Amino acid sequence: MTDRKPGGMDFETWIDRQIREAAARGEFDDLPGTGKPLPRGRDDEMGWIKRKLDEEGLEFPLPGGLGLRREAEKVREAAAAARTEDQARTLVTEMNDRIRDALRHPMAGPPVVVPLIDEDDVIAAWRAAHPPAVSFEPPPPVTRPWWRRLLDRFAGR
Repeated sequence: MTDRKPGGMDFETWIDRQIREAAARGEFDDLPGTGKPLPRGRDDEMGWIKRKLDEEGLEFPLPGGLGLRREAEKVREAAAAARTEDQARTLVTEMNDRIRDALRHPMAGPPVVVPLIDEDDVIAAWRAAHPPAVSFEPPPPVTRPWWRRLLDRFAGR
């Protein structure tokens, strides 16, 4: 911080001059995030919490059926990316069981209808993402060289 604002000088002019002089001295060159755009969105009153959750890789918790619906979407993606078809089927089956349980015992929060995941659609997506392996044909049988066959013919074999 520099000296006090001189009398008769506008605050905005004084602050702009200090920023310009500090930039000329290079005081802003090594700040974290230099050259990166400012984060957009999340401008509501809880935006800072949402940004922090994004930075930490955490999820903003949703109440009741909304959270279940988000989880169902993630299970669809995870099932399509599963290593085996059985793993994909297991993920879908477990999620459908949770949805059925939530329908039997309604959760707190707004009533949200969460449809069951169509297992056939998810498996079709899995199969599209994981084509079957190409079958390997064995090489043709090795034949004897021409000179060996010629010697065999002369030897009467």
